[in-house]
Amino acid sequence: MDEITNVRNILFSRLEELEDKRLILKSPELRGLYNKISSLPSEKRGEFGKKINELKNELEQRISSDSYDGHSKKPIDVTAPFDENIEPDLRPGLLSSERGSAHPLSTELDKILGIFQKMGFEVVLSRQLDDDYHMFESLNFPKGHPARDDYDTFVTDEGLLPPAQTSTMQNRVLRSKKHLLKEGEPFGVVIPGRVFRNEDTDARHEHTFHQIEGLYVGENITVGNLLATFKEFLSEYFGKEVDVRVNPFYFPFVEPGFEFALSCPFCEKQGCKICSYEGWIELMGCGLVHPEVLKMADIDEKKYSGFAWGFGLERLVMMKHNIEDIRHFFSGNLDFLKQFGSGK
Repeated sequence: MDEITNVRNILFSRLEELEDKRLILKSPELRGLYNKISSLPSEKRGEFGKKINELKNELEQRISSDSYDGHSKKPIDVTAPFDENIEPDLRPGLLSSERGSAHPLSTELDKILGIFQKMGFEVVLSRQLDDDYHMFESLNFPKGHPARDDYDTFVTDEGLLPPAQTSTMQNRVLRSKKHLLKEGEPFGVVIPGRVFRNEDTDARHEHTFHQIEGLYVGENITVGNLLATFKEFLSEYFGKEVDVRVNPFYFPFVEPGFEFALSCPFCEKQGCKICSYEGWIELMGCGLVHPEVLKMADIDEKKYSGFAWGFGLERLVMMKHNIEDIRHFFSGNLDFLKQFGSGK
């Protein structure tokens, strides 16, 4: 753990020099520690990831305890309206206790990624603009494939696509990590990102939301590994044991493919309005990585296998906190946002 200690000393010494203190949490040194997890022997990953998260928490506490608000004071802009140049807690009608807090999606995303990092997964960020190859062809959607019609996507004048799913990163990850397989090491990543779909909005659907992709590849990976991994994550996230259920479902990029449901954490499968009185809540699509997807990344599909999933961040947070309408997250409604966390 000497490496973590060295990084800790570097980051704390640099903290005073930064204008935006929270940038320290995105430093290359800290990212480098997280990236190293996948290269460690499996028995050492959990402890190493735990130490990194302890360091991150220590940095966050230091930023908070020193009353950093993320930015140093800026010179007054004489062209701006008066209230833009005074401290936020002095603006009319705004008490110091109402200075704001982290958005619930940001808070929950940090918790979710932290759980997966402790399980040995590396975090890889998605993109907000991609191409047809990574959106479709690399995921076993050849041109003219009827399943393309299921994705009513936006398209730019240049033919680029705001991704409808974070699976667009799979081919890139497989190509960048396949050297680990030759060294006898499996690899796992989680890919958070914003996705876009051309659809009407209602209490359960938004045209823009967040998705978290998961991908794990190695030798002799089975559906059992998928179910055990995600059940462990859900139990940790909800703080209680949950049952899981899978039903066969078709997705071009997995074979076999499943729809994944978990037992309702609110009614213990007795039936309530959250689960539409069924006792189960559909959460995501998942399955074993399709051999064609591995082949597209030049990975031997006869020797290696893997599993993948994709779930909506908003849906999981709504389930955890009993939120009835997805539109609350983007409404800017302070009465809603004040329910989550304390002001900083």
